[in-house]
Amino acid sequence: MPVLTAPTAPLSPSLPQAAGPSCTLQRVAPQGAPGRSSSLWQLGIEAQELTTAIGRLAQQLEADDDDTRAQALAELEAALLAEEGNKQALSAKADATCWVIEHLRGQAAYRQQQAKRLTALATGDTSRADALENSLVLVLTRLEPKSTRFSFPNHELTSRKSSAVEIDDEEALDPQWLAVTTTSKPDKAAIKEALKAGHHIEGAQLLYRRSWRIH
Repeated sequence: MPVLTAPTAPLSPSLPQAAGPSCTLQRVAPQGAPGRSSSLWQLGIEAQELTTAIGRLAQQLEADDDDTRAQALAELEAALLAEEGNKQALSAKADATCWVIEHLRGQAAYRQQQAKRLTALATGDTSRADALENSLVLVLTRLEPKSTRFSFPNHELTSRKSSAVEIDDEEALDPQWLAVTTTSKPDKAAIKEALKAGHHIEGAQLLYRRSWRIH
C-alpha cells in the first residue's frame, strides 16, 4: 500500500545523500509468514492503491504553480529510482504509471468528443438565434424604417452604423489598390533530404528522436 512518508534512506546505494526529490510512493509489505507470496487478491489491492497514489501525483500536474508540478514529477521519478535494485517493485510502479497514463489519455479523448458535440450544439444554437434576430429586425425596420432603436418591456434592440468595403472583382482593381505581401518559411522536407545526403546547411541540423507508446 503506498503511503506518503519522508524517506529515511537514500534512493539507492549508488546515489549521494544530497538533497533532492523524496520518494513518497512506498509499498508496505503484506502481513504473513516470511517468504510467503501474496495472494492474487492482495496483489490486486496493492496495484490499485499504487495506481491511485500515482493518480494523485498526476492531479498535481494541473496546478498553476510551477514548483508544485515540478515536485510531483520529481516525486514520481524518485519513486521509480528508489526501486533500482528491485526489478519486481520497479515493474509494479511502472505498470501503475502506465495505467494512469492510459486513463488520462482515454479521458482526454472522451472529453474531446464531448467538446466536438457541444461545439456543434453551440453552433446550432447560435445559428438559430441569429436567424431569429435577423427576422425580428427585418419586421421591425419594415414597420418603422427610420428607427435605429427599439424598446420593449424587458429588452432593448439598438443599432450602430458602420462601413465596410466589399470587393466584387479583385482582378478589375488597378494595381495601386493592391497590397503586395510576401511570406517565406523553411522547406523542411528539402532540408531533411539534403542533410540525410550528407550536405551541411548552416542554421539547420538533423535530430533523431525515439518515440514511445504504451500498449
